[in-house]
Amino acid sequence: MRSLRPGFAPSRSGGRNAIRTATVLAVGVLTALMGTATAQPALRPQTSTVIGGLGGAAVVDNTGRTVIDVTDFGADPSGKADSAAAVDAAIHHAKTVGGPTTLHFPSGTYHIWPERTPKRELYVSNTVGSDQAFKTKNIGILVEDMRDVVVDGGGSTIVNHGFQTVFAAIRSSDVRFTNFSQTWVAPKTVDITVADAGVDSGQAYRIIDIPETYDYAVEGTSVRWNGERSPATGQPYWTGTNSFDYSQVHDPATNRTWRTSNPVFQNVTKITDLGGDRLRITYGDSTAPGDRGYVYQMREVTRDTPGALFWESSRVTVDHLRLGYLHGFGIVGQLSEDISIDSVTFKADRGSGRVTSGFADHIQMSGVKGTVRITNSVFDNPQDDPINIHGTYLQVTAAERQTLRLRYMHNETSGFPQFYPGDSIELVDKRTMLAAPGATAKVVSVTGPTGSGVPAGTDPDTYLRTMTVVLDQALPDAVLAAPGDYVAENTTYTPTVEITGNTFQAVPTRGILVTTRRPVRIENNRFDGMSMASIYISSDARSWYESGPVRDVTIRGNVFDRPASPVIFFDPTNQDFVAGQPVHRNILVEDNDFNLTGGTILSGRGVGGLTFRDNRVERYAKLRLTGPSRALRVGDTATVTTDAPPASHTSPLFTFDGSDDITLADNTYGSGFNKRVNTADMDVSEITVTGDGLALNADSISSAPVAVSYSSSRPRVATVDSKGVVKAVSGGTASITARATIGGVRVTSNPVKVLVTTTR
Repeated sequence: MRSLRPGFAPSRSGGRNAIRTATVLAVGVLTALMGTATAQPALRPQTSTVIGGLGGAAVVDNTGRTVIDVTDFGADPSGKADSAAAVDAAIHHAKTVGGPTTLHFPSGTYHIWPERTPKRELYVSNTVGSDQAFKTKNIGILVEDMRDVVVDGGGSTIVNHGFQTVFAAIRSSDVRFTNFSQTWVAPKTVDITVADAGVDSGQAYRIIDIPETYDYAVEGTSVRWNGERSPATGQPYWTGTNSFDYSQVHDPATNRTWRTSNPVFQNVTKITDLGGDRLRITYGDSTAPGDRGYVYQMREVTRDTPGALFWESSRVTVDHLRLGYLHGFGIVGQLSEDISIDSVTFKADRGSGRVTSGFADHIQMSGVKGTVRITNSVFDNPQDDPINIHGTYLQVTAAERQTLRLRYMHNETSGFPQFYPGDSIELVDKRTMLAAPGATAKVVSVTGPTGSGVPAGTDPDTYLRTMTVVLDQALPDAVLAAPGDYVAENTTYTPTVEITGNTFQAVPTRGILVTTRRPVRIENNRFDGMSMASIYISSDARSWYESGPVRDVTIRGNVFDRPASPVIFFDPTNQDFVAGQPVHRNILVEDNDFNLTGGTILSGRGVGGLTFRDNRVERYAKLRLTGPSRALRVGDTATVTTDAPPASHTSPLFTFDGSDDITLADNTYGSGFNKRVNTADMDVSEITVTGDGLALNADSISSAPVAVSYSSSRPRVATVDSKGVVKAVSGGTASITARATIGGVRVTSNPVKVLVTTTR
């Protein structure tokens, strides 16, 4: 028997998992777990403190502040009782104190269950849209209608249960969340590891390791997964079968993650529970699986709640946190102003056996003004993009004089106002993604969703997805004649963006998505092994409806290691190009290191005024050795392989489509690339090349053969020849290593152990 958490333990017998029943939860367990909120506060001294935080020291200056200790209200730092009600009581008391306040968690472990958290009806960008089944959000730490509040975790760990938003600031200003780590008991993302794989008696098999936090049951040739059970209902918060609706895979050996189908539960003939959180899965074929060590990350796709939310709030800071898992979605900033995220590690505790750190994106800024600043943070193993900063295009469905009827188009976004009186609005032609002449105005009034409710007797989907906006001037004739050809953007809620000093790794998607017309600085970050474009800039009125154009972007001093192709991608959804009017413009890409395994550096559709200069392009100088995956008997042979690059890559380094005023100057390129620039729907005179030796619409391929050598640590046990063929000589263990020169750098591979047996 293993304990999921204080108070609960799953039942296991006979090597199988027994599904726990509601009867396990006797009357009184809920009260025991929940604890009691104390109503008598003790005000703390007003001092300046420095508290040891994650990623450095979190400085909390309490001079002139009222410090409110959550344990005075019944919060339990021992982790034995639920602290949700106590935390909420402490925050309510802080509202009565007035003036600057600090909500302090003395160092410890605090469990927060959803049953006694504050509840709010909220509609959040990129989640479940108008679906009324998920309208009510549970919020673990809710700062609402407050000013000048610090939530100081004191180095504590917050443990979340069920479905909830970890923390939120709603209609508040000058709010800081700092100095705690966070994790989930049983995330709704199941990670399983292939501990072993092979063929036995003509049948392929895998041995699967399951993290302790998951309850499961073998049901014939399927596995049913169960989340932890609610102390209120006795039912699991969630259930699922096999690989759910979505899957991706993480390879710890290369620290890469990518989206893929899941073979673990395909063509299964038998599943045996081996005990100790291990399953043996047998298949109806004889091909040995080649995924030993892989971690399959599986989930269904409902983004029922944001991991954290800032709604109609200003000057919100998140710093010195370790967020082990964000359920539902990531940190969402929505119709807010000035958000800063610094020294935050988005990463699961690998000791738990889990690798997934987020159900979807890590950070989503949807309609934010002022400045969005994201610095010195680590983004590891999300299920979607680490950073996405955008506005929202609304479809124009009707237009009359000064009045627009607008509609949210994507099913995951609706329910909140997209405009306020006084905001600036711009109408964009969907075919060109350019602003319509004379279609920029001020908003006078807005009728539609408020973000927190549906009037009685109103169809929720219609109400939450549509709004009427009155402008301060007449609409252009073109819009009045064909309103369906246009979308509307709130240009007031478009931020200045600074993304600096961050690390992006083991990401299955893009690293940074950003579409804002105000200045963007992406500097001194490291992107490692991205599975899609490291930086993606769209402006989309066909799919996600994420707005808008960029006007001033600097990408400087970054390192792109083994990136996907293209590394930087400008991809607006326009169908038509207008000469001299690119969708995106004013881009500077300079002083970056691109360490490629192949592919294209930069692909630009509808981009103008782009300068790519003083960058360094080389081949990725690391060597990974794999195999053999089985023990060898004396006399056997097997081949080890490397990921050494080919002598030359054939993909063009640059592609441009419908673009103008492109400058490629004073960059350096290693050997083995195709120094080609492809163009389409544009005049080649729009490309200026200075000192780069690039060819326009023609191949310019250089060759750089990579010679790999191999060596054995114990040739008397196993030898290896120049082609990587290993021969077993005598019983024992030997290590095989590969060496090569890549991009002018001499590299040595990881050692691969070879076990030689003398028995047959």
